[in-house]
Amino acid sequence: MARRGERRAERGRPAPARTQAAPAVDSGVAIVVATPGDAVALLASQQSGPVVGIVCARPGGAEERAALDRAVEDCGRRGVRVAGEPRVLDAEKGKITAGVLDALRELRPLRVHTLDPDPAHVSFDTEAKRPVIAEPPLRGSVARATIAAARTYQRERRSPVFVHCHRAGADPRLGTQACARHPLPARWVVTGVDGRLSAYLPSAAGVLRWTERLRGSGEWDGPEVLEGPDLLPGLTVVQDAHGYVHLFGLRRTRRADGKEHVDVVQTTQYQSGRPVGPWHSVGNPNGNDRAKGREVGFPSAVFDAGGNLHVFVRNFGHGVSTRRQTPNGTWSGWQHLRAVPVADELVALPAEPGGAEVWARARESASVVRWYRDGPKGDWLPDTTSAVSPAPGTLSAAPEAGTLRYRYSGSNEVCVEVRGAGPVSLAGADGAGPVAGAAGVDIQGWSCTVLARSGEAGACSVGAHADGRPESGVWWFDAGEVSLVPPAVAVDGHGRAVVAVLGADGRLRLARQEPVASGLALTRWITVGAHVDI
Repeated sequence: MARRGERRAERGRPAPARTQAAPAVDSGVAIVVATPGDAVALLASQQSGPVVGIVCARPGGAEERAALDRAVEDCGRRGVRVAGEPRVLDAEKGKITAGVLDALRELRPLRVHTLDPDPAHVSFDTEAKRPVIAEPPLRGSVARATIAAARTYQRERRSPVFVHCHRAGADPRLGTQACARHPLPARWVVTGVDGRLSAYLPSAAGVLRWTERLRGSGEWDGPEVLEGPDLLPGLTVVQDAHGYVHLFGLRRTRRADGKEHVDVVQTTQYQSGRPVGPWHSVGNPNGNDRAKGREVGFPSAVFDAGGNLHVFVRNFGHGVSTRRQTPNGTWSGWQHLRAVPVADELVALPAEPGGAEVWARARESASVVRWYRDGPKGDWLPDTTSAVSPAPGTLSAAPEAGTLRYRYSGSNEVCVEVRGAGPVSLAGADGAGPVAGAAGVDIQGWSCTVLARSGEAGACSVGAHADGRPESGVWWFDAGEVSLVPPAVAVDGHGRAVVAVLGADGRLRLARQEPVASGLALTRWITVGAHVDI
């Protein structure tokens, strides 16, 4: 019979090997789900290293428990340690958040994994005028309770906690970015107006920021939590022509009608290290219907050469919706772009000559669709002729206008789509997720683009090619650190490449380009915010 904190093995069936009860660690993983069967896919995505604790709202049936036992046995073969028996909350409705919070206090995880708080519909009931959700309601309830509990838990412990919401039905073998309901930014380190670097990442309690004290100094402050709304655990980071940093996310708020609504929000960082501006709502393309609006995709954004801000999201119908803000602050209405159904993976980037475009991975095929404007005031037009065939969770913008990076779905190798030339392979088929890059780095007198990506088991790999000449090839090397998020790369105030990772202990680590006689070399890694309360 299940009881809080543990359960017994089935009669006549030996329990799979697990570690002893979860130790009090600050770098472990907590998987919080509705029933034991829901933990199977999340366990499959775990890699060796931290201890994994499992929390279930309900004990589930015998088949679910057996499936979990098999998943735990598989974890043991892969070197993933599962701590003790799953904790079963058996909490009453309305008290799940408190139960999850108690479990987090006991497990003390650095990372919390749960399912999608707003699962996608499978059909639409025209008579009732509401979407049909196949997922059991408890799954979404537990996910929302977990996000709320993790937010409180981080504020209590005053150190970062990171939440990952696994999209229902996503294949864990594709990697965390491909399975994420709220994606991590591919670009999260930027150079401010004064030449100082800043890093931004989402956490359970809000956006974390680290700031370089002096330009190119290697001394940093942070992390600190930026004041703002209770965001869902994702982030988009965009920089305008003036060097100002714009942050985009999703928030869920409870309105006067007592129901929760989801909308896109945005804030601006004008000066490095200074408070950000107020968070403003950008709205929701399905905002008039709460049930539809809660499924809105994560925002992508870009500025064109005229200073117009373009925001794109995947809408309820799996199309793309966009709205534009002019330099004087005036917003247009939402416009729906139609072509083919798309997945929740959009990349907005500058286009030639001075415009903007958005790429989206197709929902029903290994292809992409691109929308571009027919002139500065023209209509958005679709282009489905590209040869890009991306693996899920790998799209990212390259520095050159209209240029896209991705991993090829057939081989996982890194590719770049060069307009007029087609796909170019950059090798690097190990690992998963998007590739970051920064152009204009001097390497032995050549202007080069430095790249960073996740390799095997999250190891950070770094490479470079001549600016505008990816066909010249990339030689990748192991940078000597692992990262819990896609590695980032930026150019500091002295023109040197800086590579950033989030270490296995949740701390920011950076390595800077070092002048050498040949090739690209990095200094030793430094750790930022080793003992900082937030």
